Amino acid sequence: MPVTVTIITLNEARHIAAAIDSAAWADEILVVDSGSTDDTVAIATGKGVRVMSRTWPGYVDQKNYAASVASHDWIFSLDADERVTPALADEIRQVVAGDAAERAFRVPRVTFHLGRWVRTTDFYPDHQTRLYDRRAARWQGKYVHESIVADGAVGQLTNELQHYSYRDLSDHLDRINRYSTLAAKQMYESGRRASAVDLLTHPPAAFLRNYVLRGGFADGVAGLTISLVNAYSVLLKFAKLWEMQEQTPTSQLPTPKK
Repeated sequence: MPVTVTIITLNEARHIAAAIDSAAWADEILVVDSGSTDDTVAIATGKGVRVMSRTWPGYVDQKNYAASVASHDWIFSLDADERVTPALADEIRQVVAGDAAERAFRVPRVTFHLGRWVRTTDFYPDHQTRLYDRRAARWQGKYVHESIVADGAVGQLTNELQHYSYRDLSDHLDRINRYSTLAAKQMYESGRRASAVDLLTHPPAAFLRNYVLRGGFADGVAGLTISLVNAYSVLLKFAKLWEMQEQTPTSQLPTPKK
């Protein structure tokens, strides 16, 4: 069975060439760009892949659109800052060729950060459902944490997807600021409320989970840094949720979930 690799982009000139090269095993590579002002489109076009332009509607809609216009039913969704290793490519081909009963497959993702591949903390194995049959699976979600839902079994691949997510620690912190705002908004709109207990308990729990339970201590100072930053991300999310509550009249607050 043929496979289409879909990549959605916005100003990904730094990454797109390597992402496309890592997907050379696929039967089709489709880039859906949402108005890049850098050389993303020129680079992708120069690689000879199929490139389409579409106004940005959000992650879920853009990824579902990319799958809908792909030439093949089996899709591997690749972010521009990710790379498919040769071992993972071979595994994908074998699974699809074997007429698997599963309609989607998760892959373990490993992130390069602070000068190393991080295989501890919440960073790993960071399973992502990326290979799927569009006839029986689709993206869903709202502001953050979009995911694939399949009408059938979801399998597990063993080889890693490589992730070059952050340029440096400053970039990591900038993204935490943006994503914590979206996460807080999503929680708020679902009826979740934050209290002093949330701010006091969730961040320390996140640090202990990252540093102790998920082995951050084994990565030395890098593991300690990531564990602290992940805990800070949790703190920021609940603090922003609390702020949203305080700025909204009580009569307009959403009904909390039971």
